[in-house]
Amino acid sequence: MAITIFAVMVVLLLMGFPMMIPLLAGAFIGVISLFGDVGKSTFIVQQMLFGIRPASLIAVPMFILAADIMTRGHSADRLIDMVMAFVRHIKGGLAVSTSSACALFGAVSGSTQATVVAVGGPLRPRMLQGGYKDSFVLALIINSSDIAFLIPPSIGMIIYGVVSKSSIPELFVAGIGPGLLILLLFSIYSIIYAYVKGVPTEPAASWGERFTAIKRALWPLGFPVIIIGGIFGGIFSPTEAAAVSVLYALLLETLIFRSIKIQDFYAIAKSTGLVTAVVFILVGAGAAFAWVLSFAQIPQAILGGIGISEMGQVGVLFTIAIAFFIGCMFVDPIVVIIILVPIFAPVIKSTGLDPILVGTLITLQAAVGSATPPFGCDIFTAVAVFKRPYFEVVRGTPPFVLILTGVAVLLIFYPQIALFLRDVAFGG
Repeated sequence: MAITIFAVMVVLLLMGFPMMIPLLAGAFIGVISLFGDVGKSTFIVQQMLFGIRPASLIAVPMFILAADIMTRGHSADRLIDMVMAFVRHIKGGLAVSTSSACALFGAVSGSTQATVVAVGGPLRPRMLQGGYKDSFVLALIINSSDIAFLIPPSIGMIIYGVVSKSSIPELFVAGIGPGLLILLLFSIYSIIYAYVKGVPTEPAASWGERFTAIKRALWPLGFPVIIIGGIFGGIFSPTEAAAVSVLYALLLETLIFRSIKIQDFYAIAKSTGLVTAVVFILVGAGAAFAWVLSFAQIPQAILGGIGISEMGQVGVLFTIAIAFFIGCMFVDPIVVIIILVPIFAPVIKSTGLDPILVGTLITLQAAVGSATPPFGCDIFTAVAVFKRPYFEVVRGTPPFVLILTGVAVLLIFYPQIALFLRDVAFGG
């Protein structure tokens, strides 16, 4: 049965069907194989509804809406200008600014694809004018967007928290350490690249210009303060933080910056609705498919075949990292998280691994895979947004993928990279 299911799914993917169709087809074939009754296919609908039922998922469309509002407004530009004012004069300063802007916008949107659009749009032309090769620029933008998947609020962490029943606030805090480490390593690589390629520097900003840039960015910097500070302080939950972020974005862009007019709301709502619909259909279809796999005990057979229970914690973490990295090279990260997390859950519990550490590693690997050939979703976002050929977009990615893989290895051997702030904040 398992071979038939996966064969059908691969064929449907190669035929160009969206991911939800192979998932539902696999679930349907599984139900027919298990029960021999087409009438039992109602189980699929039940599991889809069950998959999108958790209240924590309400945060996802609200964070998407907040990101849409800010992308169309002035928040992203003001954050970019502030970063540029401080680092543009150093060697590789433009590249460092791009990575830093991705981290800041990630603390606002929680979406890798929104970060590619919001940060890449204004900074790519500027980097090209500054002497950087387009292949490097595209790779930097795509892979720096991974930081947005780790820095809270992270949509990937919300999905993992719902599926694994882990603490979403703890996951948010645990993602900060790895996210900042990636930012540091990307910045070092960018500086080395600039020296090797002889990229010129820009004039240093005066302290007056820097003060002005900070002043202009104070309102957008309120997003991470509200989201992280509010959750830390116990003022509101992640779901409530998402609602507050939407209200703050509306007030900021309509009343303070006056960058969005009433007639813009239809386009914003439509964009948010389309993205939310795709996400929730994927969540529901993934939940149904995961239920079929679990009922058929396919995961137990696969994991038993590779002897994962005898590997120990480090071996289990490496296996999880490899599985999620490969999965997200081909499939949307949300789907991979929904399907694979229940498969590994019994092993994670039996080996005594901290689910917050596992969630941080999974989120990192999902982000890396989504920016890795052949089918990483961020690659196709960049192809569509920047209108560049596929091979030009992926040409510069290997060094960044190596850096991200190195961070994953460090996270496995030094869990405190993620858990230190979690333990400080929550007394772990």
